[in-house]
Amino acid sequence: MIRSILEKIGNTPLVRLREVTRGLPEKVEVYAKVEYFNPGGSVKDRPAYRMISEGIKSGALTKDKTIMDPTSGNTGVAYSLIGAALGYKVELVVPENVSRQRKDMALSFGATLTYSSAMEGSDGAIRLARRLKEENPEKYFMPDQYNNVFNPQAHYDTTGVEIYEQTGRRVTHFVTGIGTSGTVMGVSRRLKDYSRAIKCYASEPAEQLHGLEGLKHMASSIVPGIYHPEILDGVLPVATEAGYAMAERL
Repeated sequence: MIRSILEKIGNTPLVRLREVTRGLPEKVEVYAKVEYFNPGGSVKDRPAYRMISEGIKSGALTKDKTIMDPTSGNTGVAYSLIGAALGYKVELVVPENVSRQRKDMALSFGATLTYSSAMEGSDGAIRLARRLKEENPEKYFMPDQYNNVFNPQAHYDTTGVEIYEQTGRRVTHFVTGIGTSGTVMGVSRRLKDYSRAIKCYASEPAEQLHGLEGLKHMASSIVPGIYHPEILDGVLPVATEAGYAMAERL
């Protein structure tokens, strides 16, 4: 028995991928962290819960304030779930073209949505959210996931530890996409604290204009304050078509 659905955030399984690695030597093991086992359906439950918890602890988030942040979808769903569980109002600033599924999930948890231009992508949502916060400082608690140190810290404290232990401390390479960069920064820092020999890579859209929702092409985007590429061993560009093709294979 658990006291809250929030207790189920984290400790997700690590699953070996066999079909997509067919043809590689047997000694090459590739695993995926199944983050959709989190109650909100994504890895974003981890940093969202941590940022909200730290806001409550510091006194910045009080019951009279609304949780508001820009999001491409998954963090918004996480905020909505956590807000509903803890009794806070949630307002999400999202691009107009965010997926219907994510919109419906956020709305089902009681969140309200404010739309930014689809043409401006996640950067447009960031700019609009900042303006709303400036205009209504007493109304909103803005976690600011792109600049909040507790975003990567959530992954340093949980995701990175889980990956290291679940691989029997044998992990040699780590790869993940860049959105806020919280996952790749937090996990990479933790893994390299375990061993500098572990190689850590970020993957990003290969083009400025791309169809990989939620991911950032850093050279043409507002760079998150939490992003420190010097931690990484490299950045791997992925074309939109290749990204969707691999998602289908998985």
